[in-house]
Amino acid sequence: SDTPSSPEMKVWSFFLHFADRKEASLVCRSWYAASQDLRFQKDVTFSFPASAAALALVGSLARRRRCSLRISQLDGFGVSRSLLLQVRPCLGPRLEGLALPGSSITEASLLALLPCLTALRRLDLRGLDSLFMSGAFLSREEHRRQVRSALSGLEELDLSDLRYLSDLTFTRLTGCTPRLRRLALAGCHIAFDDVYLSGMLQYAHWNRTSTLIGQTVLQVDGLVLEELRLQGCRELTDRSVEVLLQQQRSLRRLDLSGCTELRGRSVQAAARGLRALTQLSLSRDWRITERGLAELLSLPSLQSLDLSECLQVSGAELISGLTPPSAARAQLRVLNLRSCTYLRDAAVLSLSQLLADSLLELDLTSCVNVTDLSVCAIATYLRRLQVLRLGWCKEVSDWGLLGVAELLLCVSQGDGGPSFTRTFGNMGFFQPPRMPFEERPKLATLNQLQQLQQQQAGASLLQLQRLQELDLSACARLTDCSITQVVRFPELQRLSLCMLPELSDAGLAAVGRSCRSLTSLALSHCPGITDFMLNWPAVHPVICRTLHLLMRHCGRLKTLDVSRCKNISMTTVDLLQSQLPFLENVHHKLIGAADLMLTD
Repeated sequence: SDTPSSPEMKVWSFFLHFADRKEASLVCRSWYAASQDLRFQKDVTFSFPASAAALALVGSLARRRRCSLRISQLDGFGVSRSLLLQVRPCLGPRLEGLALPGSSITEASLLALLPCLTALRRLDLRGLDSLFMSGAFLSREEHRRQVRSALSGLEELDLSDLRYLSDLTFTRLTGCTPRLRRLALAGCHIAFDDVYLSGMLQYAHWNRTSTLIGQTVLQVDGLVLEELRLQGCRELTDRSVEVLLQQQRSLRRLDLSGCTELRGRSVQAAARGLRALTQLSLSRDWRITERGLAELLSLPSLQSLDLSECLQVSGAELISGLTPPSAARAQLRVLNLRSCTYLRDAAVLSLSQLLADSLLELDLTSCVNVTDLSVCAIATYLRRLQVLRLGWCKEVSDWGLLGVAELLLCVSQGDGGPSFTRTFGNMGFFQPPRMPFEERPKLATLNQLQQLQQQQAGASLLQLQRLQELDLSACARLTDCSITQVVRFPELQRLSLCMLPELSDAGLAAVGRSCRSLTSLALSHCPGITDFMLNWPAVHPVICRTLHLLMRHCGRLKTLDVSRCKNISMTTVDLLQSQLPFLENVHHKLIGAADLMLTD
């Protein structure tokens, strides 16, 4: 019988995650039937456009206890009106989430629906300009009373990209949601004049809202935030951040990425005012200097710091903040230094030593001055690391992964004539000014670097046995020599080996044998990966086994990228898709075409 029995249902109650249930559903037919039981389907969202066929779908959802809808392309005509009328009796008291993207509905249609949605927890009105254009939405007290009664339990409200959202309309709508905990106002031109919000907001998301400044936010009475996101607010100033953080001292997560006018004063304000801060993102704030970073790293609560594309950060103040006289310092678990081009091996060595007991994720993508010595330092000290990204670190070679890095130090030989930077070029008749980072003292001595090379020899990347994600993209000096010996991580789930011209079928076969937990594998722009085994099976036994090893050992693979692999054919891709049961996404753009490798 295909009907799931009571013991089967009890077994299935232990599969808490969707991925586990999906995998277990492949065991047999009865287990598949058990996986379809409505008791195991939680937080399900049905997404569909407004059409006549959607009417039957909405009617079939009436037997569900809870669900969410995402209906697109709604308008004010007959089919859309009939669809909204169908939602009221079928799903009204059981609907938990409603999103209406890309729609153009009238105020009357929405006001007829909202009072029936008494269980609504999430409401998404992004881009519904037609609803707010007149400015009369919820202008009548009767309508506000009905909506307030229905939305008393609403926790998340998304009002992003509303061109005509006014302060008055915003006040009316938020006044109907006393338990609101998450608010998104991305791209809204709202000044917050005379706005009153009662209760406590634990999460607010103002993204790309150029008119949002500290003084206006303070007009929101009773606003106590735990998380604040201000991505892309390019007109946000240090003064605004200082005033805001003085009033919002309970913030635990702060995102100021893309706020290009901010400087060190904002970092100092966060360090002095947010004693409970756990996450801070300053990504793409290219004016940020090292000022204030030492003070920031003295916060014991700080666990995640994103300084990606902060081009003036070299790591000196980070190390200073992590080495105070007292034990009160940040226990960073996540550190993102992507594209911090002033970062050197000495800084990576010091950071590795100071964060050895806590760091789980490190991103050094495009840190072009990082060499094999940094890789050795990471392998030596950061044994708890779970995520390591070294993409585009072109100085990293096989020696670094194998733990036998060569010591390459530039020692000054006195007056050797004029030196030139990439900024000034080789003009040959003047000495360019010294860059600010060049005047800072060295973070690690020559003796320390030599000790790392001599005493810690053999600390290969293989020491990081807890790795779950590894990115070695565009490290063009890597070959099969290190890949076959080092990339052996039983818990590794995501691996990127893109743009490695020396990677061959033998290296890929070794990865397949050793990394059996892989769910994502990126191999784009790898000309050495072939599918000759499909056409000439007697040419080379290693090549013949490569594809079969992937299918045999990497059975959990969900995402595969072989784009621009000129020696891979669609036949190979089709075979992989037919043999790997969980493979969902295969990127195969321009396979079999000429490989456009990026060179120096």
